[in-house]
Amino acid sequence: MPPVLYCCDPLNPRRVDEHFALEAQEVRARGGEVALIDHDLLLRGDADAAVARVPSGLQSAWYRGWMMPSARYAELAAALSRRGAALIVDPGRYRAAHELPGWYPTFAEVTPASVWRPTRPGEVVAADELTELVQPLPPGPGIVKDYVKSRKDEWHQACFIPDLTESAGLTRIVRRFVELQEDYLAGGIVVRAFETFARRESVAAEVRVWWFDGEPRLLTPHPDSPFDRGLAPGLEQIAAAVRRLGCRFITTDVALRTDGVWRVVEVGDAQVSDLHRSSSRDEFVALLIDS
Repeated sequence: MPPVLYCCDPLNPRRVDEHFALEAQEVRARGGEVALIDHDLLLRGDADAAVARVPSGLQSAWYRGWMMPSARYAELAAALSRRGAALIVDPGRYRAAHELPGWYPTFAEVTPASVWRPTRPGEVVAADELTELVQPLPPGPGIVKDYVKSRKDEWHQACFIPDLTESAGLTRIVRRFVELQEDYLAGGIVVRAFETFARRESVAAEVRVWWFDGEPRLLTPHPDSPFDRGLAPGLEQIAAAVRRLGCRFITTDVALRTDGVWRVVEVGDAQVSDLHRSSSRDEFVALLIDS
C-alpha cells in the first residue's frame, strides 16, 4: 500500500487539513499510512521545510491535497526525493493532466476548440494579439480561463465572451480575467469555443469521471453540482483519449451537449481533484491504497 501525503491543517500542522480528514481516516482504517506536508510552505517556495514531517525512505507515495502550480509540484517531488520518496505521479504527468496545453491535443476531438498563449500575472495583452489568437476558433461566443481555472462566478465580466469576433468585448473580458486572477494566473490565458450543454433544473448536467490506469473507476457528480447523483455518460471516445494521454490517475469533467453528445469540459490530475460532498470516501480511498 503506497502511503498518502496529505496537506496539514494550517492551524495545527500535526493533523490533516479538515477538508481531507475523513479521507485520511479511511486510509488509516484500511491499514494505509498517512504523512503530512505543509501546502502553505510549499507555495512560498520552501519545499524542504514543507516535507519535513514526511518520514525518510517512504519510497513511492501519492499526494492528496490542494492544487499547486506545476513548478511547485516539481519542487515537491525534488524535496521528497532527497528524503528517499518518489511521487507516483511524476511532475511531467502532473503538468500534462493539470494544465490545458498538456492535455488538450489528446482530447481535441472530444472537447471545445481552444487556443492559448503564455501570459504573466498582470500582463496587459494587446487587442490585436487577442484578435489574432482567436482566429482559429469558430465565430460565436467563447470563454476565457487560464491553464487551470476559470472565473465562472464572474461569468459576465471575466468569463463569458458573447462574440469572439468583437475585439473590444473580447479584450475587455480577457483583461478583466487577468486582473482578477492577480498572482494566481496559472500559465497563461486560454480562450475556448462556447458549447451549449443540457441542463437539469438550470444546472449543467456534468459528471466527474475518475480514471485509474486508463479505466473509469468512479463516477461522481461534479463538486459544484447541487445534485447527489450524476448521469451515466457515454465514455468510449473519451476513454481512448484518456489512454493516449497516458497519465495514471486523472479526472475528466464531462457534460452532455444539447445534441446528445458527451463532451470533456475539463481534465485534471486526480490527486488534486475534489470530491462531491455526497461521494463515498471509502470508494475513493480504495483507488489509492489498493493500487
